[in-house]
Amino acid sequence: MTTTVRIRYFAGARGAVGLSEETVAMPADATVRDLVAELGGKHGSKLTRVLTACSFLLDGVAVRDLSIVLPDGAGVDVLPPFAGG
Repeated sequence: MTTTVRIRYFAGARGAVGLSEETVAMPADATVRDLVAELGGKHGSKLTRVLTACSFLLDGVAVRDLSIVLPDGAGVDVLPPFAGG
């Protein structure tokens, strides 16, 4: 069984991937941490470096615990630190 997750990339994460969004199939018991590792492996070292500083939203809610299991059809937003004033 698999879980389908829609990932949206913002700012530096979008630049590292070259996409604004994509859909990824993960094992049914995959966690946010597993997804982060999968994305880094799929897109390489540039994204891996960005991911270490990113925050994540799971269906619009900030993720504080990366061991949360991803529900099927979830949306994950990848948010690098933003600067500005």
